[in-house]
Amino acid sequence: MSEIRYVCLSDMHLGAETSLLTNLETASSNIDSTQPSPVLKLLMECLKELILTNNQKAKPTLVLNGDILELALAQDRNATMCFERFIELIITPEKEKLFDRIIYNPGNHDHHLWETARETQYVANYLPKTNWGDNLADPWHVTNIFDSKNPVPSYFLNGLIHRHPQLKDVSIETVYPNFGLIGDGGRKCILFHHGHFIESIYLLMSRLRTMFFPERAMPSDIWDLEAENFAWIDFFWSALGRSEEVGKDVGRIYEKLQNEDQVKKLLKNFANSLAKAYDLIGWGDRMEAKLLEWAFNAVVDKIGSLERNQGEGVLSKDAEKGLWAYMEGPLRKQILGECNNTMPSKVTFVFGHTHKPFQEDMNFSGYPEWVNVYNTGGWVVDSVDRQPYHGGAVILIDENLDAVSLRMYNESEIVEKYAVSAAEARHPGDRPSDFYQQVNQIVNQSPASWKTFSDSVARAVNVRAQNLRARINSQNP
Repeated sequence: MSEIRYVCLSDMHLGAETSLLTNLETASSNIDSTQPSPVLKLLMECLKELILTNNQKAKPTLVLNGDILELALAQDRNATMCFERFIELIITPEKEKLFDRIIYNPGNHDHHLWETARETQYVANYLPKTNWGDNLADPWHVTNIFDSKNPVPSYFLNGLIHRHPQLKDVSIETVYPNFGLIGDGGRKCILFHHGHFIESIYLLMSRLRTMFFPERAMPSDIWDLEAENFAWIDFFWSALGRSEEVGKDVGRIYEKLQNEDQVKKLLKNFANSLAKAYDLIGWGDRMEAKLLEWAFNAVVDKIGSLERNQGEGVLSKDAEKGLWAYMEGPLRKQILGECNNTMPSKVTFVFGHTHKPFQEDMNFSGYPEWVNVYNTGGWVVDSVDRQPYHGGAVILIDENLDAVSLRMYNESEIVEKYAVSAAEARHPGDRPSDFYQQVNQIVNQSPASWKTFSDSVARAVNVRAQNLRARINSQNP
């Protein structure tokens, strides 16, 4: 019987009002971060039920694959306290931990956690080994995929969890932006990446550079890709929520992007205000306002095309193109650089970011066989209308590095369709793995506990959608 050795979660967006895992006050959209949300509590109970089936009672590793804390569109206080509630739930009533190790791979919304980790590592681990006047190296922009011997501690999160009596000996290890498990003599591996680098908007600085200097190509190395774009990602997509009331207002504007009438109203008001405040020589206020409104619409069109806002299919054309480019470019180059120029014959790739879970085998150039691709989806309600492709999944991995997607939910107008199921990426003709059949049997044998979770998710999605509609239609930004 297979053992669950790794559990992967992503896109929890703890602290966001739209997250199903952020607790809200009763009949309100106000956040109550002193308690876990009902969905979060039931999710962890379901995972505990699965983990306790391990024959050897070995504790698995928890892989947090990005956007766990919402640092872009939520207050730090709310995100941090919601993370506390999550961490509390990984400790059993018997004071035992569900996981023996926590690995954190930041995404775009919590990228700042990587910045604090790498800067702390540079100061604490590197600088003491140098002498005054030495030629100093640059801080590391990325970690090795398969290097588990030299983890980068998460200074912020470790300081947070070590306040708990049962977690003083636990260290949250930071990796970025790729993390991997390798086995079977180097022939089999699982790769984790949050997924933001498959979207063109997160490569904006690199693309601008190629526009200004056409002779320069896009980065082919993961170090250069991060080095050129980290400041843009860190500011706009990870640190903006720190701006107190401004951060809240930006969140409201982001939500209003879903409603065309609200967008036009916001842009027109903004353009008129700027035109009155700043005069361009030879231009009247009315003409200036029209020009500004046109420019703002162009920017909003770009932001509005974010992958999580695309309702048709599990991957848009832009994301599909970006996935192939990332797999065949920076990721493949990093794997070969760490594996003596030898690509493992069986590769599984796990990512999130899009909030649309799926599992599929895909054919990428430079990989010996078809790659099993899993997306973990997300735990937020991004739209007033139900999005059937949107949902959340947990990826389970056994000692043989076989992966199974535990599809926790997909959005639906029909409550009965909120059902937990197991899914596996397989090439046509391949037989289901023993691990998949085992997980599928566990879910089917105890439908009552899983249905309780499903009913809770259905209610929470409805509440978040209603709250989102109210905020979008509000006259305030």
